[in-house]
Amino acid sequence: MARVPYLTKSDLSADDQDLLARDLNLYRALANSPGGARSFGGLGQYIRHQSPLDTRLRELAILQVGYLTRSPYEYSHHIEIGRDFGVSDDDLRALAEESAGRQSTIEPLARTVLKAAREMTENFTISDGTYAALERDLDSECLTDLVLTIAFYNGVVRLLASLQIDVEDRYLGYLEEFPLPEG
Repeated sequence: MARVPYLTKSDLSADDQDLLARDLNLYRALANSPGGARSFGGLGQYIRHQSPLDTRLRELAILQVGYLTRSPYEYSHHIEIGRDFGVSDDDLRALAEESAGRQSTIEPLARTVLKAAREMTENFTISDGTYAALERDLDSECLTDLVLTIAFYNGVVRLLASLQIDVEDRYLGYLEEFPLPEG
């Protein structure tokens, strides 16, 4: 159960009801701080809709963060979102293999993106070698946006865990299909 109330539109002022355009537990919890919710949403919207970073690579990085941190909310939601942006079931299996230290058949750039997300999540930085590998394929804007994405979603998983946001029932099947690693 969440540590803050899940608000509904009727709990909010008319000016803030747009914060709940999507009926998701994360947004319903964040609506307790309308200004915070707007700021949070602004960066999330940029990452999803305006960044020139390849959308599949973006989703793989987000999924890697959710997988490593064992965040059921983040991981399950981004399995669905990732599929909309080209993440395949083979990609999800490859993510699990790469996370376990086994090489998969995923292409080199995606493998490096996953590695960068693992390094930032576990070590708070990307190693020089991984960064150099990314620079071969990504321009400065996309590389900056990749780092921004990984950092943002490392914050998101901490927010989800600290507020104890519940996974909506409709996303639970993703966790059965692609389970998180055991703790």
